[in-house]
This record gives sequence, C-alpha cells and structure tokens, in this order.
Amino acid sequence: MEDLHWFVLYTTARAEKKVAQRLEDQDIEVFLPLVEELRQWSDRKKKVQRPLFNGYLFVKTSKINLWKSLQTPGAVKFVNFNGEHATVRDSEIEMIKRILETGVAIETDNGEIAPGQQVKIIGGALEGMEGECVNKGNKDYFIIRVPGINQNLIVNIPRKFLLTN
Repeated sequence: MEDLHWFVLYTTARAEKKVAQRLEDQDIEVFLPLVEELRQWSDRKKKVQRPLFNGYLFVKTSKINLWKSLQTPGAVKFVNFNGEHATVRDSEIEMIKRILETGVAIETDNGEIAPGQQVKIIGGALEGMEGECVNKGNKDYFIIRVPGINQNLIVNIPRKFLLTN
C-alpha cells in the first residue's frame, strides 16, 4: 500500500466548501482551513466562515488515487511544482490547525518574502512554534510558510513573545 500524503487541490472559484463536502462523502480525508469573519451587508451583519486559502484545500491520499479526487465536481487540478505534485507535511497541516484553534487574527500572503530573522514563540497560545519574524509597519508578524501552495500564514505576535534563534 502506498503512503498517504497531503496534496494540494485547486478548486473552481468559491467552491472550496462544496468540493470538500463531496470528497468527504467519498470517504476521502480533506482539510479545508476556515476562518470566521464578520460581513456587512446593507441590511445586516453576519459571521461567515471563509477559506483561509482561496481556491485551495488539502486532500490526504496516495498518488495512485489522485485521479479519484479530480473526478469530484468543482475540483480543477492538483498543484504542481517542477512537474511534481505539491505536498504538504503533516507537521504543517497540524501547525495550521493549531493556529486556527487559537482564534488569533490571521491573514495570508502569497508574495515572496525575503528571508528574515528566525524566531521561536516563547509565550501565548502559539508557544513553542518556530518560524520567521518580519516587521510590517509598527507591528511584528510571525510567518509560517506553507511551501506546498506557495502561501504564508502571517500572525500578529507581540514582540515580547518572540525569542531570536
């Protein structure tokens, strides 16, 4: 039996939740990171859950079974880099889950970020995580790279909780 890996599936626009549900209905393990935000309409405000990474979700399967996932309505393709299917390590999936569980403010960024100072979080909900610190304006941000989809998670962390390596 071939090893299972987290592959990155690209979906049609705004179809991430439907594709994730369809895959789960086929007993395929899926991870769709969602963040809650308050949306304002002309007549009301409502909390909605939106995908953390627009157009992407993670599918845990073997290379042999990738085709089965692609047959799902709304699935477009698996992300490839240099001719190889992009994979995300279990530890990166767990890190994303842990960050989402804390409820800290989070945003994504897919731009190239120059390598910065490596730091370890020494306090707060994300204590023990290691990553990169960059400065944006007057705030310090902690970056966790998800190379499988060329995305970065950017979390605002008080400077007092960052210890340089």
